Amino acid sequence: MKLSAKKISKDFAEKAVFKNLTFEAESGTCLAVLGPNGSGKTTLMRILSHLILPTSGTIEYFEHERSIPAERIFQHIGFLGPYLELYQDLSAMENLQFFSKIRSMKNFEPKIFKLMERFGLKGREEDAVKTYSSGMKQRLKYVFALLHEPKILFVDEPRSNLDEEGIRLVYDVLQDYKKDRLLIMATNDIDDLKLADMRVQVNV
Repeated sequence: MKLSAKKISKDFAEKAVFKNLTFEAESGTCLAVLGPNGSGKTTLMRILSHLILPTSGTIEYFEHERSIPAERIFQHIGFLGPYLELYQDLSAMENLQFFSKIRSMKNFEPKIFKLMERFGLKGREEDAVKTYSSGMKQRLKYVFALLHEPKILFVDEPRSNLDEEGIRLVYDVLQDYKKDRLLIMATNDIDDLKLADMRVQVNV
């Protein structure tokens, strides 16, 4: 999987957020999106994942040298951010089952149990999400993002709400993930950059 971004710019209310960003990244690497708070890191992540459009520029994804149509890229993407919300009154399992059915996944329950165990949530599958701590909710979001085995994973603020044990666990997962897939993360944390193979700065 390869990402090619050419001359990406974004304006809000005629004010430039960033201008003419050009870069490439491919499977087996981690691309870190850097910039001060309010510089547009999350905006760029949303543009790259086709959630919003750039003001100008082009974004293409390639698999085996063939361009992937924009309407199909969602099949390959996982996205995680601190602002993403889960259904608090439903259990983790109910949330995950709902998500899996929307994506038309089959035989997903074994994957759910495997990921819940990997993220230290084994035995909490039937508990309502509202009973989870903030760190547990963050780890559950990783389960969501990875459940459909995306080839491209976007992570906004990887360490958000995590304690030291949670951070180590997530770093291990992300290090393993990027061996043969593309990891794109937005961060200002120097420790996160240990995962990065490439960097792009977004401030104007």
